[in-house]
Amino acid sequence: MKRSIGLGLVLAVALTGCTTGAALYSSSYSSAGLAPIPGSITYNGQPRTKLTKSPVGSSFPHSFTDQWGRQVEEIYVIQPDRTLRIAQRHYRPVFSLDDD
Repeated sequence: MKRSIGLGLVLAVALTGCTTGAALYSSSYSSAGLAPIPGSITYNGQPRTKLTKSPVGSSFPHSFTDQWGRQVEEIYVIQPDRTLRIAQRHYRPVFSLDDD
């Protein structure tokens, strides 16, 4: 009897962990994007000019050098209210083994 109660408690805790993980995943999926860093287009807020001719949902890249000298490439997506959201950020390696 004690063994079945213990097994039931372990299963209940395991299932609770599974549903919590799904909730965390769904909330991070619907996030507002990555936080801007110095050099990002949206670092000091949204740009003053609205991208009125670009279709909603379209994306474009922006490359810059961050404060530590790393090459950064960000991909922005235009939102329905014409604001920009950082969808992806990639850091390019400073040294590459393929360079001659």
